[in-house]
Amino acid sequence: MLVNCVVYENGKKLAEIAKERISDYVCRPECFVWVALKDADATELAEMKEEFGLHELAVEDALHGHQRPKIEEFGESLFAVLHTSEIVDGDLHTGEVNIFVGPNYVLSVRTQTEQSFAAVRARCEREPELLKIGSGFVFYALIDAVVDRYFPVLDALEVELEHIEARIFAGISARANIEALYGLKQKLMTLQHAVVPLLEAVGKLSGGRVPHVCAGLQEYYRDVYDHVFRITQSLNTLREMAITAISVNLSMIALQENETTKRLAAYAALVAVPTMIAGVYGMNFKHMPELDWELGYPVALGTMVALDVYLFSRFRKAGWL
Repeated sequence: MLVNCVVYENGKKLAEIAKERISDYVCRPECFVWVALKDADATELAEMKEEFGLHELAVEDALHGHQRPKIEEFGESLFAVLHTSEIVDGDLHTGEVNIFVGPNYVLSVRTQTEQSFAAVRARCEREPELLKIGSGFVFYALIDAVVDRYFPVLDALEVELEHIEARIFAGISARANIEALYGLKQKLMTLQHAVVPLLEAVGKLSGGRVPHVCAGLQEYYRDVYDHVFRITQSLNTLREMAITAISVNLSMIALQENETTKRLAAYAALVAVPTMIAGVYGMNFKHMPELDWELGYPVALGTMVALDVYLFSRFRKAGWL
C-alpha cells in the first residue's frame, strides 16, 4: 500500500506525485523523492524497482522479509533492513522496515508494524536546511526513529523485571515466576537480535569509508551509533539481572523446601519419641520392669509428654517449628 510519494527540492516539499512520475523527478539533481510503502506486495515492489532502478537482490530481500538487520551497498545506493519493536498488552511485537536509499530517492517499506514514520517526515520538513542535504539526512532520520523506539521497550522490560523480582521475594508462585523470567529472557533475546547487528552496520556510516549518500553526516550517524551502543549495554545488563533473578528464584524454592523438610523432621521426631516408648511397653513380655506398677501407665504418658515438650521447645528455638 502506498502511504506517501513526495518530491522535495532544496529542502522544501515540492509536490505529492503519482508513483508513475517518480522516474521523471529522480533524474533531476536538485530534487529527491521520498516514498513510503506499507506491507508492499510483489507488484508494488516491481513498480518501485522500475521507477528507482533498485538492485534485484535488495528487492528480493524486501519481498521475502525475515532478514537480519543490516546495511548493504549496491553501487551508489544503500539497502537497510531494520527491525521494529513495540510492547502491546505485555507482549513484544516485532516488525521490519526496509529502506532503499540513493542519491535522489528514499524508499521505506514497513512490514508487520503499525508504527508509521509520519512524525519523521514532519520533523524533516521542519528542518529545511538539513533536508536540503538530501536523501542521506532522511536515511539518518529514519534509522534514528527506529532506534529511539527501542528505549520505551527497554524501559517496559525493566519494569517487568522489577515486578517479577518483587513477586519472588513476596513468595508468590515460584513456578509462575520462573515462566515469567524465561518469557522476559525471550523478549530480551528478540530485542538483542534487532539491536546488536546495528552496531557494526551504523558504525560503517560514522567512520572509515563512508558511502557517498551519507557523506557529511558522520556526526549524525555517530549519534545513532551511541544510542545503539547504550541500548546494547542496557540489554546485556538486563539479561544478567534476569539470569540472576532465575538463580535467586531457584534458591528461594530450595530454601522453602529445606524449611519444609526441617518442619517434617521436627514433627517426625515429636511423634517418634512417644511411639518408641509405647512400642517398648507394648511388647507385652511377662517380666518387664514396672509391668505391675500402678503408676507405670501415667508415668509412661508423662515421660512421653515431657520429652515432646522438651523437643518442641528446642525445635522452636532452633527455628524449625
